[in-house]
Amino acid sequence: MIGVLIVASIRLYREGLAFFLHNCAGITVVGTARDRCDVIVQLAAVHPAVVLVDLATDDSDAIVRDIIRLAPALPIVALGISDREQDVMTCIEAGVAGFVSREGTRDDLANAIESAARGDLQCTPQLAGRLLRRVASLASRQPAVPAESRLTGREWEIVRLIEQNFSNKEIATRLGIEVATVKNHVHNLLDKLHMRKRAEVVRWLMRLGDSSAAVAPTSRR
Repeated sequence: MIGVLIVASIRLYREGLAFFLHNCAGITVVGTARDRCDVIVQLAAVHPAVVLVDLATDDSDAIVRDIIRLAPALPIVALGISDREQDVMTCIEAGVAGFVSREGTRDDLANAIESAARGDLQCTPQLAGRLLRRVASLASRQPAVPAESRLTGREWEIVRLIEQNFSNKEIATRLGIEVATVKNHVHNLLDKLHMRKRAEVVRWLMRLGDSSAAVAPTSRR
């Protein structure tokens, strides 16, 4: 059974939601709360599996933040969200795991609760497209990480030896490690640099300029 805590400021609304959910297979209402203080008390008392928050409730934003602070793994379903893209994105970015629009049906509500309890986000194809565009937009704002800063100290040591045309066996002897370990390091550094061959590493170092002047970690792993 999925235990649900209902948060809504209007008593009649809370009781109506509780009545409906009590009649849904696999869902039970473990408590109701009318305001921010009530939510904090109920969270400690009833240990719900999902919290259903009516966005028309006063301080609903603060209530969502309180729940995430007190129980980060507890899924929240927002009820009564508008269809505006910005409102949906704001809820998701705040940590809401599911939502039901103002035009949502009883089945939509039950499905949203069940999906949130499973760790899924139930959404329409249109919303999925919006989410992908949002993720792409956020990713495009992230500063590019220089390739050389992705390598560990040990990987830099191996890069230097590759530059000197050392074989894996020679690198292993030089560093006092197993050949298999060298192969793993080479595989990892090629993956980080998006390269396929050792020769590409040498050309990359040449593009950096004087390899002795390139900034590289000195710590070993």
